[in-house]
Parts: sequence; structure tokens; C-alpha cells
Amino acid sequence: MENLVKKLLMNIGENPNREGLKSTPKRVSNTYKYLTSGYNIDIKDVINKAIYHENIDDMIVIKDIEFYSLCEHHIIPFFGKVHIGYIPNGKIIGLSKLPRIVEVYSKRLQLQERLSNNIATAINDILTPKGVGVIIEAKHLCMMMRGIEKQNSVTISSSMLGLFKEDPKTRNEFLSLVR
Repeated sequence: MENLVKKLLMNIGENPNREGLKSTPKRVSNTYKYLTSGYNIDIKDVINKAIYHENIDDMIVIKDIEFYSLCEHHIIPFFGKVHIGYIPNGKIIGLSKLPRIVEVYSKRLQLQERLSNNIATAINDILTPKGVGVIIEAKHLCMMMRGIEKQNSVTISSSMLGLFKEDPKTRNEFLSLVR
């Protein structure tokens, strides 16, 4: 990847051998490896047996989970907050595992809409809950730095499964909790 970064620098008119740029190819390579490390992580390893059998049927919500990802169309960042809710069906998950699921999927080239669905589907597959809701609020540098250049726009996406999709009362409870 370092050679590709050197070629990129040359193509934009920079000298990759210039004193200030000599370490740039290695740094960029390491950065992209980190920012796309989600491809190399198995969700089962992240969960690591942190599933507990409990007779709880009230909604569990974690909100304001910060994330950073890369837009697959421009390979520049989008970032924001993820809100997750689920209604257990005999199983709950360690609370720290939900942000870890967000990390796995956000550290891939992404679309915000797909990220919402990836997170909801993973939780649904792992826990088979009565329902799952995921809402993402994000700012996209591809809209802020280029193109339309709208600095204060926020994109909201959601993925609702089970009771969160089928039952308006459940969906409304979730939406009121994450406001």
C-alpha cells in the first residue's frame, strides 16, 4: 500500500521524497489498515461468550455510541452516533459488546444505510430478540468538504426488526428513549 500512496502523492503534484512527506506513505498505510480492520474481525470473537440467559423482557437501550467510518464512494470519513435498542427473548449481551459490534462494522468501507442494517442484523442473529432497533445520526465529510458543501447536515438512518418494525408502540418507546 505504501507504493500506492507514493504514486498518489506524485499524481496530485507532491514529491513523496520531500522531507516532510517521507514518512507519509507508511503512516497512511497504517491508518487505512486500522480504519478498515473490521474486515479481519469475526463477530463471534468479539462477543466472546458474553451472552447471558435472563428472563428480562423490557427494552434495553444504549445510545450515543460514537463511531467513525469511511464512505465507500469517496473513502473519506463519516462519523456520528449510534443508538441501539433490543427487547430480550431469554438472552442478553454484555453491554460493552454492542459498541464493539458497532466498531467491527464501522471499520469497513461503508454506507450509513448498510451500517444500520449490519448492526441490527448482527444483534438479531446473535440474540434472536423480540426486536432490535438501530438509529444512526452522522455527518459525512463527502457532503461537507466537496460537492454540495453543506456543513450542518445530519443524515439519519434506521433499521428496525421484529417488534420495533411491527409494533408502533415499541418503535415509539425506542424513539422517545433515544431523543
